[in-house]
Amino acid sequence: MAGYGRVLLVATLAALAGAVTSLWLEPRGLYRLAGSAAGQQLLQAATQARAPTPPPGVRPARLGEPMPAMTLSDLDGRPVQIPQAWRGRPTLVNLWASWCAPCLKEMPDLQAFATHQGQTGVQVVGIALDDTEAVRAFLAAHAITYLVLLDTPGPADAGVRLGNTAGVLPYSVLIAADGRLLKTRIGPFADLAEIRAWAAPASSHPQDR
Repeated sequence: MAGYGRVLLVATLAALAGAVTSLWLEPRGLYRLAGSAAGQQLLQAATQARAPTPPPGVRPARLGEPMPAMTLSDLDGRPVQIPQAWRGRPTLVNLWASWCAPCLKEMPDLQAFATHQGQTGVQVVGIALDDTEAVRAFLAAHAITYLVLLDTPGPADAGVRLGNTAGVLPYSVLIAADGRLLKTRIGPFADLAEIRAWAAPASSHPQDR
């Protein structure tokens, strides 16, 4: 019976994954699903059911554990050591790509959040799984000024190392000032208010709690 139960669970999650895929094509359904705790559980379970196994030596981060160390490049090709580069400040890391429509829709709100947080609150860092020139053009056209790093999409990219083994975009993580992974989120934020509420556990701004 235990074996049958596991088969049934896998089949159920596979069906949910299909439902999630259809919601991805319907923006209002996607935002509703991504914005609730129950929806996040559904999205995470459904995507993990179809996620490939990470390659040997790659261990995705888990909640409560330190963020894995990695080296990424900025837009000028300079290496950036993370999380050392932002140690001491809570950080909202957002994985995106220029071809991902929900990613692009939420970025002005992420910019507004970063501006509001200033030099002492939660910092925002984007990680683009994309081509340098495409990223540079988008940032310039939409006045995105928070730090954006680059990585090549693949089975061991920054998103996978941060727990997104299914490779779904957008994907966000909240990292405490001491480097621990506090929260993960599959899917886009609906608006600025939702970003503030989601990041509140790490925020130093009382009005955001």
